[in-house]
Amino acid sequence: MNERVLVTGGTGKTGQQVASQLALRGIEARVATRDPSSANQVRFDWGDATTYGPALEGVGAVYLVAPTDQTEQLSAMHPFLKRAVLQVPGRLVLLSASSLEAGGPMMGEVHAWLDAHAPLWTVLRPSWFMQNFTTQHLHSILHEGCVYSATGDGRVPFIDAADIAAVAVEALTSSALPSSEHVLTGPEALTYAEAADAISARIGRPVRHCRLTVDALADRYAGSGIPRSYALTLAGMDEAIAQGSEDRITLEVERITGRPANSLASFLKGQSALD
Repeated sequence: MNERVLVTGGTGKTGQQVASQLALRGIEARVATRDPSSANQVRFDWGDATTYGPALEGVGAVYLVAPTDQTEQLSAMHPFLKRAVLQVPGRLVLLSASSLEAGGPMMGEVHAWLDAHAPLWTVLRPSWFMQNFTTQHLHSILHEGCVYSATGDGRVPFIDAADIAAVAVEALTSSALPSSEHVLTGPEALTYAEAADAISARIGRPVRHCRLTVDALADRYAGSGIPRSYALTLAGMDEAIAQGSEDRITLEVERITGRPANSLASFLKGQSALD
């Protein structure tokens, strides 16, 4: 492959890790962003086709993170994808989610498109990120001692974004993997109450799972500025968890990278945001 990878979503949870891990292998990561501020970044906007050519120049593979400000991801990404499959000699790697099947909504549509049109592709379908506890849940953890969800007693095999990135890097740098999807999980399926206990042990003070109804969670999301329709979609994912949709563990991280996935307790130890 060409020793250059375009990383869309390069300032996000997995994109930063992908870029860093590529650099450790001596592979240039070209980070796509609307507002480039360093030499390894390039201006890129899904809605501006004039940014596609410079972003793709000399690129051997692409890490795809869908635009987060839209729910019709395939419509937003399609013009770029059509160009990428013609210009990029290597693999297109899409970050999707364990809850989204091929042909389903959002990234599921992009997944199906890649399957139909890309010569070499990988779709990563990770479970919920451990990093959520140190970002969107952080304020309520530190100031209220609460992790809010509508998941009930449903279990989630939380995964470290670094492990997702490690699988992505293997896919981006090797042609040996067949085109396929990979459901990625951490090593244990935990309830949110059990996750709260792990956080409590880490920070040395009580943290509990504060249970909400699906409607109340949607209201909470909408109150933070998320569009109501998307807030309902997100809250519905919690309802699915309560019904057992995420209660599974796979060994894909270890199979592809050669090392076991990180545990939540181990992840929390290194998180200075919790101090």
